[in-house]
Amino acid sequence: MSSVETMTGTLGSTILERIGNTPMVRLERTAAHLPGIQLLGKAEWTNPGGSIKDRAAAAIVAAAEAKGLLGSRRLLDATSGNTGIAYAMLGAAKGFPVTLCMPSNVSLERKRILSAYGAEIVWTDPADSSDGAIRRAQELARDSERYYYADQYSNEANWKAHYEGTGREIWEQTEGRITHFVAGLGTSGTFMGVTRRLKENNPAVQCIAMQPDSPFHGLEGLKHMASAIVPAIYDARLVDRTVEQATEGAYTMAKRLARTEGLLIGISAAAAVAVSLKIAEEEAAKGRAAVIVAILPDSADKYLSERFWEDE
Repeated sequence: MSSVETMTGTLGSTILERIGNTPMVRLERTAAHLPGIQLLGKAEWTNPGGSIKDRAAAAIVAAAEAKGLLGSRRLLDATSGNTGIAYAMLGAAKGFPVTLCMPSNVSLERKRILSAYGAEIVWTDPADSSDGAIRRAQELARDSERYYYADQYSNEANWKAHYEGTGREIWEQTEGRITHFVAGLGTSGTFMGVTRRLKENNPAVQCIAMQPDSPFHGLEGLKHMASAIVPAIYDARLVDRTVEQATEGAYTMAKRLARTEGLLIGISAAAAVAVSLKIAEEEAAKGRAAVIVAILPDSADKYLSERFWEDE
């Protein structure tokens, strides 16, 4: 038997094995003017599907398979893009069909990625945002013989993926020194899961929820909670503070990070950094040290067709 044959099954890794354990990046130049402040970003674009949504999608699929809920049915869900890409990637890798309901104004890059994976897309009115996609998925889900409705907005496996994975990683990577956590609210799974883990380890950690400043915004994947369908997994009691972020400010931060940190990150990631910098400036003004961690859900790869990159 050759040495290669003896190692069959031990070389490389599967798609599932590559999800999680993402690195932390220091935003040194962004916070250089703030003494005692360490500003960090969790680099979730290093997941195989390119976003943090790989974590929740993998957990949702695993839970469905364990309960025998998927079987020969199509996995169905509403998505603004990244979770859909994760589902489509997993469906291609594991051999189950995927149907996604999405607003038709998602970025061109998202559309092409989903097409490449072979997912079936049901487009919805962009004016209805992600809520319109949810309502359409709920309609399709009535055909329970054809579809398994994953419902990421209500699925407990969503936040549990971040409790078990993302939150634990952040605590370990900061060696327990984290003082502030910032994440955007979409399904709210990331915020709920990470916050529960961090608060268990240290109740003093401040967990700040970032959301768009109006119902009409360009922070793809995020919800303006006051005007949207609130996810069933969302628990407002876990939020220490909510900070609203304008789309234009996120665009400005995305370009700033590209040109001063060498980081090409997505729009919601840039919004989280903008809010984190606001928190950092507040803490520095009070003479307090802080270790602030922002979730960076994805890179700029899916947004490079957006016009704001060309604006001065």
